[in-house]
Parts: sequence; C-alpha cells; structure tokens
Amino acid sequence: MSANPAHAAGTLAGTDIQNIASATFDTAGGPVTIQSNTVVIKVDELLDVTVASTDPGDVTTSPGATGNVQTFRITNTGNGDEAFGLTANVANGGDDFDPTLQQIVIDTNNNGVFDAGVDTVYTSGVNDPVIAPDQSVTVFVITTTPAGVVDTNRANVSLNAVARTGTGTPGTSFAGAGQGGGNAVVGSTTAQATANGFLAVRATSVVLLKSATILDPFGGNRPVPGAVVTYSLVATVSGTGTMNNLVITDPIPVGSQYQTGTITLEAAALTDAADADAGAFTGTSITVAAGNVPAGQTRTVTFRVLIP
Repeated sequence: MSANPAHAAGTLAGTDIQNIASATFDTAGGPVTIQSNTVVIKVDELLDVTVASTDPGDVTTSPGATGNVQTFRITNTGNGDEAFGLTANVANGGDDFDPTLQQIVIDTNNNGVFDAGVDTVYTSGVNDPVIAPDQSVTVFVITTTPAGVVDTNRANVSLNAVARTGTGTPGTSFAGAGQGGGNAVVGSTTAQATANGFLAVRATSVVLLKSATILDPFGGNRPVPGAVVTYSLVATVSGTGTMNNLVITDPIPVGSQYQTGTITLEAAALTDAADADAGAFTGTSITVAAGNVPAGQTRTVTFRVLIP
C-alpha cells in the first residue's frame, strides 16, 4: 500500500483504499497466519467549488466605455478533476445600471492579466475549464458601459461556476459519475458558486470660463486702438477621476493681433512654436495642451492681443 498526498478536499477521487486482515493461531506444527479477503473501497468524487473576485476594489469605468475587465478566480475545492460551466450576470438588482456582456475569457497563459488575442474566449459546453483538485483558474468578464450613466453610478456583475457532473443539495449522489469510476457526491457548496464584482463610473466634466481685461495707451481700460487685451481661460474639472488630454484652444478675434510670446499656462510662459512645451500659436489661434487634469482642479491659460 502507498500513501496518498493530502489535499484540502481529502483523498483524490478514484483512489482505491484496500484492506486485508489477518489472524494467527497455534497448531501442533507451530503458529499459523491466515489472511482475509481484500476489501476495496473506491473514494467517491466530491463536487465542490468556490468563486471569488480578485479585483482590489471597484473597477473604474466611464460612460460608453468598452472592454471593462473584471477578474474572478474559480477554485476546485473537490477531490477530482472537474469541468465547470460558466455564466455571467450583468443584470443583478440593487445597483445603478446594467452593463452589456461582451464575453467571458479564460486566462490561458495564467498570468492573471487579460491579454486580448492570447487568452481564450469561453464558449459554454465547448471549452469549459477542467480544474484539478485544489487548483484555480482565472476568468475575465468583459463588459461595455452604457453611454447614459453618470458619475459614481455602480454596477454589480457576477460570475457563476457550476460543476458539469451535477449540482444539488449536499449529499446528492450521481452513480458511477465520479472520476475513477466511483460515484460523484455533491459537497457543501452544492457544486456551484457565485461571486460579485463592481464597476464604478468615474466621470468628469469641464466648464471653460473666459474673461478679458483691457489696458489702453492712457492707462485706462477702454478698447481703443493701441489697447492690449489679456484673455484668461479657466477650465474647471468636476466629477471624479481624471479628465485626460485636456486641450484648450481659442481663435484670435477678428480685429485684433496676437502678441507674440504671451501664452501662459498656470502663469508659466509657453513658446509659440509647436515644440516640446504645451503651447502653440497656429497663426489664427492659440492652443494649450493642459494634460490630464484630476477632478476638482483648474487650469488657467492666458494670452494677449492688440487692438490695431
């Protein structure tokens, strides 16, 4: 007899547990030992599974975003190799919106990161993941966010795994269906499990406020020929998250002349050339690349024109 390695779910399904008893007795010719028949017990397969979300928190999304990736881990806590059917539910109650399911994807290269074109798109009944005892498979649920959602909305997305051999109340038995030829017996998880993960909308909006101050040749603020007008453009970002690649553009007003080298961003001077800094004068307008601006912050651009 050989020892079997210990597993969380116990002895591996299909293992034969053999036992032979013996008896000894004395005879005139000396002690005699006899053996009983061999009793063989084949270990049944226990059907158990757990599912867990492995995202550290809500997965950030935005209105109309495609390719949201939520990550789940399915663990076979039974004692035999088992195939599991997968379903995702994007219409759970009690949340703010329902995303659209794009696909369920199996982490083929086992790196824990969704790799489009590398990882395998799941098709129910075709490539159900077969998981060994005490082993796990990472699965990605890919969704699209509706365009009409607003900042701070949340969506509950769940993944369900079901043992293909069968499910039911704990103790339910499927004769001869276990790995190795024994029975398959439903464990405490009912041979299916579900985990939830959340999408959270992080949306930003921007308000652009423009103002002008005038300095005339006489020290006053009248818009007469020779006066210099300083325009100030203040972009205020609200919501949550970050507004990416904010660019502020303003055409030079007809009846005025741009004053060379007067563009600033946050009071820092910018060049007119389309070079490494954020500012540029195109000949008809000024453009400033304000970059990524977190919600709650502002970016201020100024430039000057002359009234000829």
